[in-house]
Amino acid sequence: MRRRELLQRLLAAGIWTVFKGRGLAAQPSSIKEVEELQKNWKALLADGVKVPLPTEPLKLSKEEWRKRLDSKQYNVLREEGTEPPGTSPLNNEKRPGVFVCAGCNLPLFASPMKYESGTGWPSFFTTIPAVFETSTDYKLILPRTEYHCIRCGGHHGHIFNDGPAPTGKRWCNNAVALKFIPKTGKA
Repeated sequence: MRRRELLQRLLAAGIWTVFKGRGLAAQPSSIKEVEELQKNWKALLADGVKVPLPTEPLKLSKEEWRKRLDSKQYNVLREEGTEPPGTSPLNNEKRPGVFVCAGCNLPLFASPMKYESGTGWPSFFTTIPAVFETSTDYKLILPRTEYHCIRCGGHHGHIFNDGPAPTGKRWCNNAVALKFIPKTGKA
């Protein structure tokens, strides 16, 4: 029953996206602008914040992960679960800053990479380079591209080809798999 319910939610989210619109204001209009955004994401880090590099792997036992993450985070990041759509305040996060992996604090997305997809999950049209590995997921019968944090292996979500120009990509991320670090102020 869980798989059927998830499939129904995904279908409803896709239909909602078509009718709602995408909130595309102030997004890059060329791949060159996307590349500049990817190159200069560190300008959105708060002063004094230290973040790990993708080349610093984090390998923990199941017990250590259970201590480090709450039950929802563990379900998504370690068991490839999916949170219900529309349940996170990160859906409405619009401040300048950086979204990092909730498992290991690796920077994944800069705030200008986020857009409103209407799906109920934070969506991004691109990522910080070299922070994800991808694989094919057949859990809903049709193949989907899922992505995992390159540092800790945590599952974040799926990539779809229905995003805004110029990339055409929608990196649909589970919000519980993310933490937001604002450029200024408090999280």
